Order: sequence, then structure tokens, then C-alpha cells
Amino acid sequence: MTELARQVGADQPVLIAGATASGKSALALAIAEASGGVIVNADALQVFENWRIVTARPSIQDEARAPHMLYGHIPGDQEYSVGHWLREVAPILNGPSRPIIVGGTGLNLSALTEGLADIPLTPPAIRKDGEARLAEGGLPALLADLDPETLARIDIRNPARVARAWEVQHSTGRGLASWQDDTPPPLLPLSEARAFHLDAEREWLRDRIALRFDLMLEDGALDEAQHNLSSWDPKAPSSKAIGAPELIAHLKGEVTLEDTRAAAIIASQQYAKRQRTWFRKRMNAWSAIPLGVVA
Repeated sequence: MTELARQVGADQPVLIAGATASGKSALALAIAEASGGVIVNADALQVFENWRIVTARPSIQDEARAPHMLYGHIPGDQEYSVGHWLREVAPILNGPSRPIIVGGTGLNLSALTEGLADIPLTPPAIRKDGEARLAEGGLPALLADLDPETLARIDIRNPARVARAWEVQHSTGRGLASWQDDTPPPLLPLSEARAFHLDAEREWLRDRIALRFDLMLEDGALDEAQHNLSSWDPKAPSSKAIGAPELIAHLKGEVTLEDTRAAAIIASQQYAKRQRTWFRKRMNAWSAIPLGVVA
């Protein structure tokens, strides 16, 4: 990582994508220290203030080594979308410091480099209606209302994607595909940045994920969960942090710490699998950095 960091000049923005525990933050810090810049978070969960350890946000010590932005600045119960993130990133791109944008949320990075349709927020009443329909009739109840163009583009087996398409259809009167066709130009075209994809080998990454969760426990993840226990709401946006539900369940006496550790590691490994698949499919034009590959 150090040698790669030295090869990155200070004249272009930097993008770093990769699965959880692949070393993205370490590379970003190495680049910032080698050639300057501000490290900008592109992870959808590291924005929340109430989970630093569990979401693997940079430590206070790392934050002191280089400027960091968009970490831990959103209340845990506040909605925060890709659109919110893009609006916060826009002025940073035009700021005085070269941005080093790092994260494992592929949708954020794709929206940044490919553009994102400016779809209005969904009214709570429509979202509640969609949730009720999904609970009563399953995915077919929502899919039946979608236009053919949207059905052809989304993963019709993914409840979150189907629900999102249904909400857009009912709140705007236009299909999601129609909105996507009107996508504005990207804030940061890929051709104007140095883009790296940390492409980790599966078993190497699995071992790192297990080790990292053990280090989280050593660093105080249980204490962090204890601080969140009194206000815990499983529906809160920050509650999606992998490891958070498992630690809360342990503190409530529902599972042993051993079972908590196993469940959190498995959940993180499953998430990493989805990330690796997504990045390899969508980021062919990024510079792939193989990790853990035996020669």
C-alpha cells in the first residue's frame, strides 16, 4: 500500500472502493500522507455518529494524521440517502484540498462517477403503504404496479429494490426507469480521477473480517453498544451497521458473546461477498489492486 500511495500524484481526485476489511482506509491515509488531500467518507454507515467502532470509522489517532470529512456527522436516527451524500460531496470537490474518496458503498461511488437521478423524497405515508402491501402480499403485490421498463432493470427478487421502485412510482407518478433516463451528468467523471478497486481474495478477506471483529471487541465495541442500548431502535438507519444488532442482542441477554461474535462475523462475510460481486460487475474500468492472491 505504501508503494502504491507514493505513485499517486497530487493533481487528481482519488477514488478507493473495496469490500469491508480490505484496507481502504489505510490506503487513503497513506495517499494523504504521501501527497496531501482530504479523506472523504463514501460509506453509507460511517456517516452516523453513534457507531464509530462497529462501523470501522477511522480512529481519532488516524483522523489526527490527515483531514477527514463526512465521518460521524449524522444522528443515528436520521435518514441519509445517496442524494444527501452527493449534496455534501459537491462542495468538497471544488474545495482547496484534493479529495481522496473512500468507501464500500458502491452506489455512492457509482452515483458520483455516473450521475444520479434527482428523485424527490418519498412521503412517509406512501412508504408506510408500501411496507403494508409488502407484508401482506409479498413482492408480487408491489411488482404488479411497476411499469415494464422498470421491471426490466431492477432485481425483482430484492425487496429493497422493489420497494424503492414502487415508492418512486407512487410518489412521483413516473417509473424509476424514466427517472434514470433523465440522470444528470456526474459530479466527478471517472476519467477525471484515479480510481482504485481493492479486489480481495475470498479466504484472505474472510480471515481479515474475523480478526477485525475481534479487534473491535478489544477496542470497546461492547461499551459502544451499551451506550446505544437505551435508545436502540432496530428500524433506525444506523442500526443497519453490521454487528450492532448482534451486540445489542447479547446485552439484552438473548445470546452468548461467543454466538454474537460468530453471527457478526458471518454477517460481515456475507456482506463482503455481495460487495465483491457488485464491484467486479460494475467497476471494470477501475484499476484493480489484487489482495491476498497467492502467486
